Amino acid sequence: MKEIAQGVVIEDGYAGVTLGALLLPHGIVMIDAPPRPDDGRAWLAALRGSGPARDRLLVTLDSHPDRSLGARVLDSPVIAHHHTQGLFRQRSAIFKSQTLESGAEWETLTGLSGLRWLIPNLTFDTRINIHWGDEPVLVEAHPGPESGACWVHLPAQRILFIGDCVTLRQPPFLAQAMLPEWLDTLDLLMNRQYRDYQMVCSRGGLVSEKHIRNFRRALADLHKRLEKIGPRKGALEAAEKQFPKILSSFESPARAKTQHSQRLRFGLASYLHRVYGSATPLLAEPGGE
Repeated sequence: MKEIAQGVVIEDGYAGVTLGALLLPHGIVMIDAPPRPDDGRAWLAALRGSGPARDRLLVTLDSHPDRSLGARVLDSPVIAHHHTQGLFRQRSAIFKSQTLESGAEWETLTGLSGLRWLIPNLTFDTRINIHWGDEPVLVEAHPGPESGACWVHLPAQRILFIGDCVTLRQPPFLAQAMLPEWLDTLDLLMNRQYRDYQMVCSRGGLVSEKHIRNFRRALADLHKRLEKIGPRKGALEAAEKQFPKILSSFESPARAKTQHSQRLRFGLASYLHRVYGSATPLLAEPGGE
């Protein structure tokens, strides 16, 4: 656990997601959950050790299983965008682990079958404020990776938790993506109002302004490629030929080539089907990618 500001900690020691926690006078606001139950219990124990027993609240930044599958273990109310709640309601009550090959981290883990999804019970449309301390915590809608993607914003401390808006050294998840909106969100993220902010992405932790700009450039290039080949027959096959260049643009390491190529294949099949009707989606994951 690393403290990045007074009462603000991040944890990247668990598989699948970089977690956040805000240690506030009224209680603890947790940001995302590790997918493995044992990791969730360890995280909860670490947070309990940070001070006296407190109330807890969990913010889920979107519906991806890497960040939402283990939510029930954290035993708290859950805040999410109403679109995210809608995706949860499309899932079967009990998670069945299976080989889906979407390139997600949860697929590399064992012991996940039989877990029950926890549907978010507190939802919002544009923004919700949490008043558990001297300054409000803002949870804001910022679509792109999904229609229900959101950020946790701490204006007084100049900190943003941005979820999958940016990924470090790996390609993004695309199955639920809205690329034009995502590019707009990245433009907002690079606005001068967020200058000198600490920004925490959910797949890699603290991220620099330079990396955000590089990621935005890579995503714009991918969008341009898809606009060109997307309407054509055989669009997925055409995209696959460009995987080496795409992976390189997102700084994907050679050791992760197989996983990250499959992530692109799964995500692009879904995206091309949704947007252009030019590909057949692969086996769908429960409620999303």
